[in-house]
Amino acid sequence: MKSQKPILIFLGLLILPNIGFSQSDNNKPVIDGVAAIVADNIILKSELAQIINVTAMQQNINPNQDMELYQRLQAQVLQSLIDQKIVLQLAMQDTNIIVKDKEVDAALETQLNNILSQAGSEEKAEEMLGEPLRDFKREYWFDIHDRLYADKFQQMKLQGISVNRTEVESFFNTYKDSLPFFPSKIKLRHILLPLKPGEKSIKNTITLLDSLRNEIYAGADFSELAKIYSQDPGSKNRGGDLGFTRRGTLVSEFEEVAFTLDIAEISKPVKTAFGYHIIQPLEKQGDKVRVRHILITPPVSEDDEQKVYAFATTIKDSIKSLDAFIALAERHSVDEQTNKNGGDLGWINPNDFAIPEIGQVLQYLELHECSQPVKTSLGYHLLWLEDAKEGGYPNLKTHWIDIEAMALNKKKMDWYQEFIKNARGKFYISIKN
Repeated sequence: MKSQKPILIFLGLLILPNIGFSQSDNNKPVIDGVAAIVADNIILKSELAQIINVTAMQQNINPNQDMELYQRLQAQVLQSLIDQKIVLQLAMQDTNIIVKDKEVDAALETQLNNILSQAGSEEKAEEMLGEPLRDFKREYWFDIHDRLYADKFQQMKLQGISVNRTEVESFFNTYKDSLPFFPSKIKLRHILLPLKPGEKSIKNTITLLDSLRNEIYAGADFSELAKIYSQDPGSKNRGGDLGFTRRGTLVSEFEEVAFTLDIAEISKPVKTAFGYHIIQPLEKQGDKVRVRHILITPPVSEDDEQKVYAFATTIKDSIKSLDAFIALAERHSVDEQTNKNGGDLGWINPNDFAIPEIGQVLQYLELHECSQPVKTSLGYHLLWLEDAKEGGYPNLKTHWIDIEAMALNKKKMDWYQEFIKNARGKFYISIKN
C-alpha cells in the first residue's frame, strides 16, 4: 500500500495561543531584547522564549535530547507570533469587529482549565507558567482580548469557505492512510448558570470601598489601605500602583475613570469584570496615566450558591425533551458561544473533555435525559446527552461528519496560508538575531 504524506489536521485556532508573556512587577514588558518587529509591534525575546518553553513542554520536546526538533519549534513559534501580530493589525482596521468583556472572561477561564487539566495540579500549572494563576488571569486578560479580536477577523474571512461531496471524497482518498483512529464520541449540550455574588455581597463590597475612600480623604494612607484590602495580587504590595499605562490597555470601565478624574481625586466604586475598584490617578502624560487602585471582588456566599443550585434543579425537573432543553438553554444559559444554538457543544471525545468536572460525569449520563446540576469554576451546568457514536478506523459511511470537517479544515488551512503569505508583504517585518 502506498503511504501518503501525513497531513496537519487543522483544528481550532489558526494562530498559536499567546501564553507565557513575561512581565515585570509593574505590569510593563521586561526590556530584555527584541526578537522581531512587526509594523508598530515588537516581540520580546522573553515572550518568545517562554512560549517556546511552554509549547515544548506540551509537545514533550526535550532540547537536550533533540536539539534539531527544538530549533524547528523555535522557528515555528516565532513565525506564529509574527503572523498573529499581522492578523491583529488587519483586524484592527475592521470597525465591525466587537469583542465583549464576557467573551474574554469565558475564553480566559477555558484556557486556565486547559492548563490545569494538562498540568495535573495548580502547583504544576504555576510552575509551568512561571507565576501564580491569579496573576496569569489578570495579566493575560488583554492578550486574550487581542487573540479573540484576531480570531473573529479570521472567522469572518473563512466563513464563506465550504466543501462539496466530491472534495470530501477526494480528501479521504488522498489522506485515508494517515487519518487517525476515531475515538468514540458523544453529542453534548449544556446550560450554564453562573455563580455570582448576590445583592447583599455586592452592597457590602461597595460600602467597604466607600468607607475606604472616606478614610483616605480624612487622611488615611491610600497605599497602606491597598496593601491591606486590595485583592489585586499584582499591585497590592505596591500600594495599588499600576504604574504608567497607555490608553487602550485597561478595561474600558476602569480606563474611562482613570483618564477623566483629576489628579489625586478618588473615584466612587467602579465595576469591572474583575470586581469593584476605587481609582486614583497620580500623573498624566499625554495618552498615558499613572494610576493606583483598590480592588475588592464581592464573594459568592453559600446562600448565593444555594440559590443558583436550586434554580438549576428547578430547570432540570422541567426538562422532559430535547426541544425543552434547547429552549431553556437559549433563555437561561450565559455561555454566549452556545446559548444561541441551544447549548450545543458538538461532538466531543468523552475521554478528553477540557473541563475536568464535566469530564468526570460524562460516563454516567443517560441518553436523552437532563443531568443533575454539575458545578465547575464557571458555575452550574445542566447536561443533555443527545447522541453517541462508536469510534474505529475512518470510513466515509460511519465517519462522514468527521471527515467532512477535516476536509473543510484542510481547505481553510490552505486558504489561510496563502492569505497570510500575501499579508506579510504589506507590513514591515524585521527578525533580530
